Amino acid sequence: MYRVFEALDELVTIVEEARGVPMTSGCVVPRGDVLELLDDVRDAIPQELDDAQDVLDHRDEVVSTAEAKADKSVTDARSEAERTLAAARAEAEQLLADAREQADEMLAEARGQAEQAVTAGRREYEDYVSSAQSEADRMVQAGRAAYEQSVHEGKAEQARMVADTEVVQAANSEAKRIVEEANEDAERLRTECDAYVDSRLADFEDLLSRTLRTVGKGRQQLRSPVGAPFDYEEWGSGSGAAAN
Repeated sequence: MYRVFEALDELVTIVEEARGVPMTSGCVVPRGDVLELLDDVRDAIPQELDDAQDVLDHRDEVVSTAEAKADKSVTDARSEAERTLAAARAEAEQLLADAREQADEMLAEARGQAEQAVTAGRREYEDYVSSAQSEADRMVQAGRAAYEQSVHEGKAEQARMVADTEVVQAANSEAKRIVEEANEDAERLRTECDAYVDSRLADFEDLLSRTLRTVGKGRQQLRSPVGAPFDYEEWGSGSGAAAN
């Protein structure tokens, strides 16, 4: 680049010192010296300037190619984004469908267990009531039999000892006492049976309440925008406590 500036300075000096042509603004310069200096300038111009000129000559083509590549990149990026979004939506819908199916299965299983528990409770209640009724009937019959036996023995004793009124009264009192004790025992058994059955039904009611709360919580988590994971430990601990 130094040689370029030096040659240009020499050209300026030659033009300034050249002999003028009368009546004109032109001048006479030595052609050989000027051409030699111009050749020096041409040789001294860096190759980068020629490359830059080539780029300027083809800038429209380069810009068009760059714009086409940019448009293609944008189109490809949009297509990829749409494919990714469609895949994410499909996966989210599949996860939601799976969660709903699992929730329906859990709800059906909970309802089945609740129905089984209610059926078992009713059956056990009926068994205890039947057993208590049978025991009460047996005791009443035993009391009646004892009463009749006592009455029979009392009558026999009365027949044997007509004059002894105290013996007859004692026999009647004993027979009455036996019957009253039998009735009291039967009533006590009924009360104990009712209390036991009521306790078992309370346990079953508690189990059903925990089951319905667990199912409601699972459905609420499914309806939330960001599903929290289902608390299987709480469900397992609640079912284990109810089973015990």
